[in-house]
Amino acid sequence: MLHSTGLVNRLVTLEVRGRRTGRIISFPLVIADYQGERYLVAMLGQNANWVRNVRAAGGYAVLRHGRRENVHLQEIEPAARAPILRRYLACAPGARPHVPVDRHAPLEEYGRIAAQVPVFRITSQWRSPGKRDHGLQRALLRRRPGQDQSLLKTSGTPLNGTGPSRRR
Repeated sequence: MLHSTGLVNRLVTLEVRGRRTGRIISFPLVIADYQGERYLVAMLGQNANWVRNVRAAGGYAVLRHGRRENVHLQEIEPAARAPILRRYLACAPGARPHVPVDRHAPLEEYGRIAAQVPVFRITSQWRSPGKRDHGLQRALLRRRPGQDQSLLKTSGTPLNGTGPSRRR
């Protein structure tokens, strides 16, 4: 049934470091394609947890859809969001009740709500790790938002606990 909706190719899981806990958090999302680019849309608005986490992580995240893809999410200015929002509602029927515009409305109506609905352009940021090479991905996702990586404890271990262990 799900496959017949056309959503299967658009469904992804976004993995991003949590802004408070530092743990990797996963969110199921739908990709909207528009003019050869891929986009993620926050149908629940500015305060959706994944939006706040992506902003805190500087846009760095991982998308999973059969394979892992390291990506950078760049937020789109509200003035450019209207056609992407219209395309998103065509791709994600489950989002329609959450976006206060009819999917067949003119672009001007989408423009009125564009500032309330964040949109992020997906760009591949680094090489995709091989089957056993997740070092680059782990290194990026290990960084905790808001922590100064140059600060060291007196033991010489970075605050995020990724430095050398004191155990011998």
